[in-house]
Amino acid sequence: MVFSKDLPSPATMFSTYASLAGYIMMVKPMIHTIIPQPVQNFVFSYIKSLVGSRSSTLTLVINDMINGYDKNGMPRKNELFLAAQAYLSSKISPDASKLRVTRDRNNKNVNLYLSQGEVVSDVYKGIELKWRYLAGRNKTTTVVDGGQEDMVVNWQCFELSFDKKHRDLVVNSYVPYVERKAKVIKEERRIIKMHSYSSSTYMWQSVKFEHPSTFDTMAMTPKLKRSVMEDLDRFIKRKDYYKRVGKAWKRGYLLYGPPGTGKSSLVAAMANYLKFDIYDLQLASVQGDAHLRNLLLATNNSSILLVEDIDCSVDLPTRLQPATMMPYGAPQAATPLTLSGLLNCIDGLWSSCGDERIVIFTTNNKEKLDPALLRPGRMDMHIYMGHCSFEGFKTLSSNYLGLPNDNDDHHRLYPDIKRLIDGQVLTPAQVAEELMKNEDAEMALEGLVKVLKRKRSESEKCDDESKKMKMLEEGEKRISNTEET
Repeated sequence: MVFSKDLPSPATMFSTYASLAGYIMMVKPMIHTIIPQPVQNFVFSYIKSLVGSRSSTLTLVINDMINGYDKNGMPRKNELFLAAQAYLSSKISPDASKLRVTRDRNNKNVNLYLSQGEVVSDVYKGIELKWRYLAGRNKTTTVVDGGQEDMVVNWQCFELSFDKKHRDLVVNSYVPYVERKAKVIKEERRIIKMHSYSSSTYMWQSVKFEHPSTFDTMAMTPKLKRSVMEDLDRFIKRKDYYKRVGKAWKRGYLLYGPPGTGKSSLVAAMANYLKFDIYDLQLASVQGDAHLRNLLLATNNSSILLVEDIDCSVDLPTRLQPATMMPYGAPQAATPLTLSGLLNCIDGLWSSCGDERIVIFTTNNKEKLDPALLRPGRMDMHIYMGHCSFEGFKTLSSNYLGLPNDNDDHHRLYPDIKRLIDGQVLTPAQVAEELMKNEDAEMALEGLVKVLKRKRSESEKCDDESKKMKMLEEGEKRISNTEET
């Protein structure tokens, strides 16, 4: 038992406290002077860890930017941050109190994202995880032209928190799962773009690609259409296969045939089917092999590189052609684009700098192309786009007139059209032009029959004249042989 007489008097307690406070005030400056600040921080942190309870929560910070610059000279974006942003946009709770709303000028849909401090809970294989979005700005000083300049840098990040014991599972399984889910979400929301090179800015410029062509609207035979679609599906699914056999994950297509047979429409249908961007490369604007390499390195994965009318776009000198000698004193011209430079970019070492790439060449005259361009590995599939067949006509009549295309007798004129259209008579573009002349199906088909009959008559007349000329030449030949004998 403690009695009041055992306790010190208030005066004694106050005197002791004052002495202790004075001693601390005297020692504190000595500690700061003698012991370096890092050592102090370490000691205090160690004492705090011994006294306080150790947390079982681990937090991963995913910043929006990483060190370095991309191929366009811009700060590099953290792909994991973009994946988390897309993934969490599908996980936002209806109870969220504040959200960020965005919409690109080329996109009709509104996108919702987490706002500052908002938290999203997730469960993966029984593990509870919490995502938190943070954003802010920092002031920094940079050196510009020998002087210092203050800059404000905006930053944003995600914090992913979970129990420490699940670290390996989260890093090795959950994070890849988020990336896979994000890829699916991005593909569903993806806006296809058409890129063209600008010689004024020396960069690719893009616009939204809104071509309506699909495989359903293509005037192709069902067999050819099915063959192209199956080849595209097989290519997309074979990432691991290409890696296993040691080949770059790319595919080449040569589209050839007369003008107006749907080569450009097929390119658009392929882009819409795969949801791939198109890079329209005009070889005439390329200043040399090095310039071509830089252009291709600036393209994105999952894209189509298109070179239209390659047979007449530019004259590609080969290694067998003699070098052009410049007169002495003449200004040095830019190094021209060569065939070997083009081949190296589409099938050489440089072709491996990217994944899921498709290269498409179009031409009206396949026979004019260098055989080196056509071999497998460069142009893997050659697709002939010929004159309109009856199957192609049925697709066009369905597109333009709304007629069913599942059999051959939906209209009384179908048998006549089937008989007249066989052979190289009209291109799909010519058939479509005739069908567009009248909205009434009956009158439109009657007009098409008249055109087919006229074209068929002209073709037969030309054939008869060719036969007469051939017979005349053979007759003259026989007479000449008789006179010689």
